[in-house]
Amino acid sequence: MEAQKKLINSVDRCVDEALCGLVRASGGLCLLKGHRVVLRSDLDKLRGQVGLLSGGGSGHEPAHGGYIGAGMLSAAVAGGVFASPPPASILAAILTLHQAGASGVLLIVKNYTGDRLNFGLAAEQARNQGVEVDMLIVAEDCAFLQPSKAGRRGLCGTIFIHKLAGALAEEGCSLGQIVSKMKDVLKGIGTLGVSLSPCSVPGCLPSFELPPGAMELGLGIHGEPGIRRSNVASADEVVKTMMDHMTNPDSQSHLPLKSGDSVVLCVNNLGALSCLEMAVVTQAAITCLESRGVVVARVMSGSFMTSLEMAGVSLTLMRADREILRLFDMKTSAPAWPNLSTAGVSGRSYITEAPVMRTRPQDDKHSEGPLSPVMRKVLDRICSTLLEKQEELNSLDRAAGDGDCGNTHAQAARAVQEWLQDHVVPGCPGRLLSVLAGLVEEKMGGSSGALYSLFLTAAAGHVTEGRSSGAAWAAAVHAGTQAMRRYGGADPGDRTMLDALCPAADELMKLSKAPPAGQMAVLHAAVQKAAAGAEATRDLTARAGRASYIAAERVTLPDPGAVAVAAMLRAVVEALGEQK
Repeated sequence: MEAQKKLINSVDRCVDEALCGLVRASGGLCLLKGHRVVLRSDLDKLRGQVGLLSGGGSGHEPAHGGYIGAGMLSAAVAGGVFASPPPASILAAILTLHQAGASGVLLIVKNYTGDRLNFGLAAEQARNQGVEVDMLIVAEDCAFLQPSKAGRRGLCGTIFIHKLAGALAEEGCSLGQIVSKMKDVLKGIGTLGVSLSPCSVPGCLPSFELPPGAMELGLGIHGEPGIRRSNVASADEVVKTMMDHMTNPDSQSHLPLKSGDSVVLCVNNLGALSCLEMAVVTQAAITCLESRGVVVARVMSGSFMTSLEMAGVSLTLMRADREILRLFDMKTSAPAWPNLSTAGVSGRSYITEAPVMRTRPQDDKHSEGPLSPVMRKVLDRICSTLLEKQEELNSLDRAAGDGDCGNTHAQAARAVQEWLQDHVVPGCPGRLLSVLAGLVEEKMGGSSGALYSLFLTAAAGHVTEGRSSGAAWAAAVHAGTQAMRRYGGADPGDRTMLDALCPAADELMKLSKAPPAGQMAVLHAAVQKAAAGAEATRDLTARAGRASYIAAERVTLPDPGAVAVAAMLRAVVEALGEQK
């Protein structure tokens, strides 16, 4: 086992630099010179109010400095990583709040021996200097069935006390009133954590070892091992296990919770879970509570009290009546407090009806027209050509991509063939192009499917049953090509299908001036331009697509997309030539 990598400058300075970073990024915060104490920068507004002071070891960020602001804490004292802060700094913070005009100071302390001793000592020293001070111990851990004499640990439920006590202080409640109300609230708060990994203090080995595939239930926020290990299960199963344990009436530290109760839920990232995992756990927790008849009034989901880089989550529940929700919803300027909705979670409709979508073009009923036979023949020739070239295109793609260019074009060809077996070809060319766009989007997939669908969709509006001249088709091809360039980001010269398509499209624009007898010559010239463009991609450096990530000296064959475009254009012209 070795120490985890940390993106810090120094083990010795990391706490001070982190505090400085927090304060520099938050205009409402400042540092107390000579101490690891973060303060509100508007202490003058504390006059006549109770000041709230919390803190503890570092490594739990954004706790506790992130919860300083109007409506929450007035100050926070930081110790070293997972170490209680010294009494001298706690006393300095108390005196600073007192000198700012606070009517009293409440210390909100998590139930750990070091914190109790050091905050307690500072409280006694402050009293000796005439400061009205009281201490509230937060001990809401639900892990132990029979807690030791040390009692239950203080965990993420502490931030609920920060918020509610801060709201009461903002309203002008006295120190005694706040303490009394918070003691009642604490009876209805419970927290339990689970972890998939340990954490490590900077410069030290991980706090404990966890075998692969195992998880730890009931661990503390300082990397202390939990009460039980088991195999990692699904999010739903883990959440159910946690809820069962938290509310088990046989446990002396359980949270009494019954059907009909209303709660605030906090889903707390212990440090290293992804946002995706957190959202899954949040959904599981809400569903689990609602299945038990519990009303979820509010939800917090994010990183609120972490354990460095621990991959885990804690769930905190707080029984909530109307008054608790009123205090919880009050605004605060604390930078780490989330901007929560005041709408209830349970009972809220969270699904919006999707708009009525038009049917897929390939499912519409169409009527044939004079152009239907020739368009069917052209499609047949294109499909057979792509199927014949499947392995050739795959081989070209293996040199510069993932080797499936032929397969994806063959998928599109088969999809068109299947559609042709059961449908008439519409007499309107634009409708046919829309059908083909829908088919390649659905069946071809990937970036090729999107590009061809863009081309066909953009082209479709330029040709109709009454507007299908050579000039109209040339305009359609030009529009499709421009759509590919606009949305795909590639240009001629980037070694893509556009190197075949663009020169052909430019040549086809001559159809607008060519006499009927000269149109086939233009088409043949366009085929030659496409073939030449595809062959020229041998010598181009890829600047778009997968080939752009491969060293140029390894890419010496023509681009498979360009070869496919040239082959399809040749198939079109050959089919039209036979029709003539």
